[in-house]
Amino acid sequence: MKIIIVGAGKVGVTLAEHLVSSRNEITVVDQNPDILTELQRKYDLNIVHGNGAYPEVLRNAGAEEADLLVAVSNSDEVNMLACQVAHSVFKVFKKIARIRAPQYIRYADVLFHKDQMPVDHVIAPEQLVTSYIKRLVDYPGALQVLEFSDGKVSLVSVRAYYGGKLVGHAISALREHLPNVDVRVAAIFRQGKPIRPLGTTIIEAGDEVFFVASTRHIRAVMEELQPLERPVRKVMIVGGGLVGAGLAKALEQTHKVKIIEQNESRTQELSSELSSRTLVLCGDAADQQLLSEANIEDQDVFIAVTNDDEANIMSAMLAKRMGAKRTLVLIQRAAYVDLVQGAEIDIAIAPQQATVSALLRHIRRDFFINDYSLRKGVAEAVELVAKGDETTSKVVGRELRELDLPPGTTVGAIVRGDEVLLAHNKAVIEHDDHIILFLVNKKYVEDIEKLFTPGALYF
Repeated sequence: MKIIIVGAGKVGVTLAEHLVSSRNEITVVDQNPDILTELQRKYDLNIVHGNGAYPEVLRNAGAEEADLLVAVSNSDEVNMLACQVAHSVFKVFKKIARIRAPQYIRYADVLFHKDQMPVDHVIAPEQLVTSYIKRLVDYPGALQVLEFSDGKVSLVSVRAYYGGKLVGHAISALREHLPNVDVRVAAIFRQGKPIRPLGTTIIEAGDEVFFVASTRHIRAVMEELQPLERPVRKVMIVGGGLVGAGLAKALEQTHKVKIIEQNESRTQELSSELSSRTLVLCGDAADQQLLSEANIEDQDVFIAVTNDDEANIMSAMLAKRMGAKRTLVLIQRAAYVDLVQGAEIDIAIAPQQATVSALLRHIRRDFFINDYSLRKGVAEAVELVAKGDETTSKVVGRELRELDLPPGTTVGAIVRGDEVLLAHNKAVIEHDDHIILFLVNKKYVEDIEKLFTPGALYF
């Protein structure tokens, strides 16, 4: 596939890293020649210096033969115009744009279609991050909560702690502890290294465990791995931007929300945008007196989502030391995530991972329904639809144990209609089944794609 990526920022670079392979020809367009040169030094791809909305620049990038254009520059207008030019001048088949301004998102249904602005898929990063953080609030103690099959199934990452019922026991004990719950341990990371989960594998304190289960059973499974935390009731949010405001709106009807914003005029806007249930405070979240007056010690979770990594980190560390039960921070620099996640900061979130996951969902083949980038892009979790029959498919009509799965790949669940099935070795895959897989190494996604691609006789 010939793919043009407009924009070599964090998202563009991360996306290029995921897509570079023998079967993809990648060209990255950006106005910063230094970033482009460094990118080409690291990866086997093409670079073009210039404005990605200009026809001649896109022509130089190979738009006449491109299958896909992904516009993820820092400008919504450049992204939209790049899609328009790609469609009108070069007839590029699929166009995807990252759009951040709510003024555009609000009118997406009217603006973005072939008769107006030909963008096939719109990615709104702030909305994605807001939804991601809300799921972490809904399931306190989880490191990640990712949904599949319209929310029927979830992949959850948790840290195993002493006090969890399964800690110190084999995975096979799950069936005894939860006889009426279908759950599959998809992966275990111990001291940062993946361990193949077998029934005899002993769960140790400190393990990062990924499990797949029906969404309604998440809390029961989490209790097997760590003492179950009480539901979140009080939330303090730092930063009144798109993410902070969106999160407050999503939580204010069911939680007691306080939001701290440093800009006075923005504080006034928030007061009018949010309901009276949300308390809006103007000030610096790193001000110890302000946090004390806001009763930080009573807060179940402290969430810092400003555009300043350092401010987020410092305010969260202070909040934790002053009594906040749990802290979440948004960190733009992915390299910081592992450095800060630990004692004072419970969860560090790199927003570009959510954006890249959404992009991959639209870039992969049609039978890819969901595609999540995990563990700083090293691992992936995918949801695919099995198509065909025993003569046109390598998977339909076969038991899971017969599938030629790549190393480190685990089938987490099979969703058949409204039914969630345990992915045991003798389970037989049927046409239109949704298969959820966890890949310890993303390089094997192409092998999974080949395995699930129907033969030429399927139509």
